[in-house]
Amino acid sequence: MNPSGLKTLQSAGLVGTGPLAPAIAELGPWFHNLHLPDGSQTAPDHPLGDFPKMKWDVLAPLLPADLHGARVLDIGCNAGFYSLELAHRGAEVIAIDPDVHYLRQARWAAEQWGVADRIDYRELQVYDIQLLGEFDVVVFMGVFYHLRYPVLALDLVGEAARDLLVFQSLTMRDGKPRSVARELDFDELEEMNDRGWPKLAFVEHELAGDQTNWWVPNDACVEGLLHSAGFTIEAKPGHELFVCRRAREFRAIRSAFADQLDAVLGRICGPARALP
Repeated sequence: MNPSGLKTLQSAGLVGTGPLAPAIAELGPWFHNLHLPDGSQTAPDHPLGDFPKMKWDVLAPLLPADLHGARVLDIGCNAGFYSLELAHRGAEVIAIDPDVHYLRQARWAAEQWGVADRIDYRELQVYDIQLLGEFDVVVFMGVFYHLRYPVLALDLVGEAARDLLVFQSLTMRDGKPRSVARELDFDELEEMNDRGWPKLAFVEHELAGDQTNWWVPNDACVEGLLHSAGFTIEAKPGHELFVCRRAREFRAIRSAFADQLDAVLGRICGPARALP
């Protein structure tokens, strides 16, 4: 169980016997298996294996090796694995998570690696990122399906990501994504039942013992959502992984919902607007 009482895939507490073992145990349980400078690992018994290093190993070659001068946002940073890797490449990172337990782990790990001055950890939700400005790289992994308002969150990410977005979500496998190249009419709705049609399944109760697993999209849905948020997909390097770039037609693509997003952000009438 994690500190909020929800079931998660995480270490059972095997931390070894090195000099950092007492601190690792005291800060546990861990969801990220961090590799520390002395060779220690924070979750070597993780049920998913060497997680999330196995995902980073696939993504790393697709991201700039030199991020000096780049501003990076890590959304749902957990214990900070991705923040550490990006800071090692020279980035100035803002890492956010609503869970103070994970932020405590992340700050400690950054100190062990000597990069605490390059990572600003903040207790924030994804819905708060409008306060943080724009970023050269945004990491939005393992968060989307935990959100009650995931499409709003992705639209807010679009405002924040001025160049690269790294996206990952739990997905359902229902065949090769179907390209939707034309509009349907009302008498053609049955086509939406086809395998591979963009779908976003709603979880009313809980999935895998976690009541924050609200949604499960298929690949076609993820691709459609990323496109409609104003991104082009540059690579799909692994299962559920998408490396994207802000599209040249970003504002034109988002014009269909710009007034709604402006209303959410208070950019039309401002926060003091009187409701009817």
